[in-house]
Amino acid sequence: MKILNMKKITHCLKIAVVCAVLLLPVKYGSAQEQAIRSGSAGASELLINPFGRSSGWGSANIAGVTGLESQYSNIAGLASTEKTELIFAQTSWLQYGSELFNANESVSSISIFGFSQKIGESGVMGLGVMSMSFGDIEVTTVDMPDGGIGTFSPKFSNIGASYAHIFSNSIQGGFTLRMISEQISDVSANGVAFDAGIQYRTGEQDELKFGISFKNWGPRMSFAGDGLSFRGIIPGGSDDDYKMTVEQRGSYFDLPALFNIGMSYDILMSDNRITCAGTFTSNSFQKDQYRFGTEYSYKEYFMVRAGYVYEEGIGDIETTSTALTGPTAGFTIELPMGNGSTFGVDYSYTDTDPFKGSHAIGCRIDL
Repeated sequence: MKILNMKKITHCLKIAVVCAVLLLPVKYGSAQEQAIRSGSAGASELLINPFGRSSGWGSANIAGVTGLESQYSNIAGLASTEKTELIFAQTSWLQYGSELFNANESVSSISIFGFSQKIGESGVMGLGVMSMSFGDIEVTTVDMPDGGIGTFSPKFSNIGASYAHIFSNSIQGGFTLRMISEQISDVSANGVAFDAGIQYRTGEQDELKFGISFKNWGPRMSFAGDGLSFRGIIPGGSDDDYKMTVEQRGSYFDLPALFNIGMSYDILMSDNRITCAGTFTSNSFQKDQYRFGTEYSYKEYFMVRAGYVYEEGIGDIETTSTALTGPTAGFTIELPMGNGSTFGVDYSYTDTDPFKGSHAIGCRIDL
């Protein structure tokens, strides 16, 4: 038995090393060159965690995340779904105070719906739909810079179809195929992305966990549509000038690919559990991040968590490249409904500056 366990550990370590060598992006060049490269990526909504539970500790637990929330951080955790899971969540992203209306508003609103279903003894399929809206924006022109001629409503969305499988008592993995759509006024971009991940668990009660995942790998995207065309006059002489439609081509942009590697450990004490987790995130187009988090649970009915996401220059207005300041927190209340079913409410808060933070609240049903 010990020899078998050592073979499993060695196998997982080999996988982690190979993935690290192949997937970790190599960053060369000056800080200015890296800044230019950061601005060349698009579809940045793929970097936002819309789930109220895992975002409460900074998405640090890629090694132990379970259920449908694993679609964001490590899809391998989807294999832990026991029967059927439904999730609804709403996020107020980057909230700010409006002095004009003396109220809080948000730059955007994120809604997510998803479900997962166990198939057979070791397979699970899942579907998640994320929608991001920005409200109504005034249409302006050169002649009418103050608007007054109508509004438009940008919408970003992505749909992820996932499959995860339990390969043994210790190893499980999965993948996600994601359809991406971004729509502005008369202009849109569409693309696909691929995610994959693996988790390894060991210990008498599976208290020690390791996980690796890569996300947002796919072909480049570009915008196209009537909004990139205009009517122009083509000179052909004094009497031969004529009008025609001129269409501009949008530049291609890359997806924000990233690689995660992390571990977690559960401290089990009768009805209580304390989990400590850490994850390293290597971003292709942004600064690398170190994620740390801890969660306390009482009988899995009540959970409270906190986390911190660190990257170089964070917290300093002169060097930071993000509105996120690092700290996160959240809690979960899970209520039994009989026959093994539960109903849970999740909440998380992410600190920001100069905004007033982001709030996520959601509910889940395990049948």
